[in-house]
Amino acid sequence: MGRQFTILISDRNRNVREFLKREMLAEGYRVRLAKSGREVLEWAYHHESIDLVILDLDLPDASEMAILGKLEDRIPTLPVVIHTFLSDYDNHPAVLNAAALVEKEGNSVERLKKVVAEILGKLSLEP
Repeated sequence: MGRQFTILISDRNRNVREFLKREMLAEGYRVRLAKSGREVLEWAYHHESIDLVILDLDLPDASEMAILGKLEDRIPTLPVVIHTFLSDYDNHPAVLNAAALVEKEGNSVERLKKVVAEILGKLSLEP
């Protein structure tokens, strides 16, 4: 059996967090949840190791790009998948540094699961 990856899911909407948690648990990942920018940073800096972050940039206690910038500065190897409404951040330069961008629309969870599997699949191949 391969390594079990831990994903941190952050979204201001509790229903979205819980939905994504169920979907990612079904894929075999360990899941942690964060409802604010402060919680994202606490998990990333002070708790167990996180392998990937699914991040909605619209968190209640953080400026749009502050969390992404802090994660990139402190843990540059941590893959961040931005899961948000594309129109909000379409041409923002900081978004280009993310591992991936998945727009919230229709059945975006299937695309999100595929992107996460691809990124973590590459990590499992690293020595």
